[in-house]
Amino acid sequence: MILKLIRNVSGRLKTSFFDLLPIIVVVSFFQIVVLQQPFPNFFDVSVGLVFVILGLMLFIQGLEIGLFPIGENLSYALVKKGSLFWLLSFAFLLGFSTTIAEPALIAVAKEAGEVAVRAELIKPGTESSYTFGLRLSVAISVGLAIFIGIWRIIKGWPIYYLIIGGYIMVIVMTLFAPEEIIGIAYDAGGITTSTITVPLVTALGVGLATVIGGRSPLIDGFGLIAFASLLPMIFVMGYGMIIF
Repeated sequence: MILKLIRNVSGRLKTSFFDLLPIIVVVSFFQIVVLQQPFPNFFDVSVGLVFVILGLMLFIQGLEIGLFPIGENLSYALVKKGSLFWLLSFAFLLGFSTTIAEPALIAVAKEAGEVAVRAELIKPGTESSYTFGLRLSVAISVGLAIFIGIWRIIKGWPIYYLIIGGYIMVIVMTLFAPEEIIGIAYDAGGITTSTITVPLVTALGVGLATVIGGRSPLIDGFGLIAFASLLPMIFVMGYGMIIF
């Protein structure tokens, strides 16, 4: 039993190391060959690299053991409960709650508020309300994105219709939105999907497509994250039109 556990851990550590190997090679090449300098604090860097490998192994293991089964079991249980209201409510609240607390979104929104004050786009002292409004608009958009994604799986709509229509809306809104908000809106599409949201939402979609008859987990189960990246751009540009 112990020997099997050791083999399993060593195999996963080896996999995590090879996953990080391209980054190690690139950084080492530029540090040693291009800059021709030794690594500063080589011992600390080496210890940090070991921690990263361990963390990546534990994170992936945690996804496989915990989050993926939770997402699939929740979708199965909600479908068996037979309540469309609770299923869609869970989809919206899942997207909203995980996004409103997303550290990357908090950091970017705070930075955007400080820059807006320096650029005299908003009055000093109002950056906190501007920052919270930005976070709130992104969180609502992600919640609505997961809601639409789940509804699409239930109805069996082709994903490309919604994605193409959404990006057409993004292009049109870009023409009319204030220039000061466009860059933030485009970045918001990438920072909203956290390390918790992505696996949980993906598992939810795959589990739902598995349970519903006539749906393919491969074709219908994926694509929820695409909506979570698309709608924040629309909502943040709309928020900028109102604020600016």
